[in-house]
Amino acid sequence: MSQSPRKAWMESVMASSAELKLSMIRQYAEEQIREANQKEMCYEEFLANLLQKECDARLEASRYNRIRLAKFTHKKYLEDLSVSDLPEDAQKKLKQLKSLDFITEGRNVIMSGNPGTGKTHMALGLGIKACMEGYKVWFTTVPLLINQIKECRAQQTLRAFQNRFEKYDLVIADEMGYISFDREGSELLFTHLSLRAGRKSTIITTNLSFERWGEIFQDPVMTAAMIDRLTHQSYIVNMNGNSYRMKETKEWLSKQQFG
Repeated sequence: MSQSPRKAWMESVMASSAELKLSMIRQYAEEQIREANQKEMCYEEFLANLLQKECDARLEASRYNRIRLAKFTHKKYLEDLSVSDLPEDAQKKLKQLKSLDFITEGRNVIMSGNPGTGKTHMALGLGIKACMEGYKVWFTTVPLLINQIKECRAQQTLRAFQNRFEKYDLVIADEMGYISFDREGSELLFTHLSLRAGRKSTIITTNLSFERWGEIFQDPVMTAAMIDRLTHQSYIVNMNGNSYRMKETKEWLSKQQFG
């Protein structure tokens, strides 16, 4: 017995959707047909709704992949920031940074201040927002970045790494200043950050004021050149203030019941 025209049509749609990797059309075609019949939709509206589901799913998958490939150490969102606890300068500049215009302009962001004031949270939040809006992002710490560059050079894969490093819309280099480097590390960091200067954006978080960067680079000429290259037309955010990480810890401790 031959199958009904509707069943044959559905099997054709499923087969074509599978071949074209249109997973949402395969999943929702029958549901959308029922809805279209109930609401007496025109063909144009039915087709638009079905294609929108496919587009939405692909956009969501792209966002997920960009966030996964960014290698964030934690998922921190701008919406979770306690803005009133941020240092005053960060409060003033947060709205401008949230626009992500600094990425389209190829400008750097330097967040400098004492520990616990929200530097990494802000950097991660901006990075995740950038991923959500279609930018290609990579997160690392400065010590890990230097080690990776050294490993790539030893393995003769440095050129491939440099090509990838240059193409990120945003690189977040966290924890500048927590560990000093040898001269080789300083030179490699300077060279690679210089590849992006004036073209692509880099966010750097540091616990040291610029006057103290000589402590980690151990070369006054290179230190001056690094500061000049990174800060040119950059957003400088003063993150000195009270540690709201410590505030959160105290609040958590106060809620605990001790026997």
